[in-house]
Amino acid sequence: MKIGFDAKRLYNNFTGLGNYSRTLLAQLVLNFPEHEYYLYASTPRPQGRTEAFFDETAYRLRFSTTKPKAWWRSYGITKSIAKDQIDIFHGLSGELPFFGKIRPKTIVTIHDLIFKHYPEQYGPINSAIYDAKAKHACKQADRVLAISESTKRDIVELYKIPEEKVTVIYQGCDDSFYQQHSAEKIVATQQRHQLPSEYLLYVGSIIERKKLLELVKAYEFIPESKKLPLVVLGNGGKYLKHVKQYIVERQAIRKWIHFKPKMPFVDFPAIYQGATAFIYPSIYEGFGIPIVEALASKTPVISSSKSALMEAGGPHSIYVDEVNGRSLAQAIELVIDDEGLKAKMREKGLEHIQQFEKNGLTRQLVNVYSALLGE
Repeated sequence: MKIGFDAKRLYNNFTGLGNYSRTLLAQLVLNFPEHEYYLYASTPRPQGRTEAFFDETAYRLRFSTTKPKAWWRSYGITKSIAKDQIDIFHGLSGELPFFGKIRPKTIVTIHDLIFKHYPEQYGPINSAIYDAKAKHACKQADRVLAISESTKRDIVELYKIPEEKVTVIYQGCDDSFYQQHSAEKIVATQQRHQLPSEYLLYVGSIIERKKLLELVKAYEFIPESKKLPLVVLGNGGKYLKHVKQYIVERQAIRKWIHFKPKMPFVDFPAIYQGATAFIYPSIYEGFGIPIVEALASKTPVISSSKSALMEAGGPHSIYVDEVNGRSLAQAIELVIDDEGLKAKMREKGLEHIQQFEKNGLTRQLVNVYSALLGE
């Protein structure tokens, strides 16, 4: 098969969409080298995690200097696709070319429809653009991939796409989270970044729907003798300032919250593994990769029961139905007080994430490609 990919996010995004794209392509080349993989992008530059994707022995690189870049992605790319005579074109980040006809079979991955649920996060103009692109892609594509059952429900309900057109293929996390570090390595990492020896952990962007403020408020309900420091790995804007102002105004909780906005990705596994529990109080996610990272690190998870988070966390993580300080405090106390519970959560968490093993997920994807071509 000759398969083409919209590789914009692969080369330019270093969080969720970019990680998804890089993992998917790396796994395809590793497990199915007999196929040809075409990467379409506008003038990318090698940097860190993208350098492997400039390897012309593994990929057919199709880079454009056409400006504006958005016009090339919406129309100009179709000429390159036609010239290469590919069999399938896969939009990895929620869109397909808006103008012009793509002759091969098309697939689009939809990660979430956050802009439909929380348009204020993006502003009215960007929300409308994302909505138009995603809706167009879902209707035009021969097959839609959703990264969770929750996202599939959104696609079917909000865009009126037939259920049978949407296939769920989950995501896996980076292999480094499965590699257990020694106690010495974990302590050395904690000391290098000036972390406490015991702590609770939050990882993710700091925006309103992820509810970090409610997690901070939990420290007003947890008894002093049971409190553990909270380490926060992530960046934010106005909402982060609001959270920090709340903390500054409350001396009793100020010493417990440790913000670490700049942390090298290579140290994340040791930091996860050193945590007593991972707390992820978000109320909407397309899936929840940080939860999978925590479970792979043998770290108990506390999250909300909203959207796809229970799919990511499985039946043995702890969930709160109402995300507020009191409910999170109760969940935290339940976990940190019970060594037997923590041990069971670690064991069952690892069992749950076996379904997110990347070789199996890649096989599912190739089966979808083959079915589209009638192979």
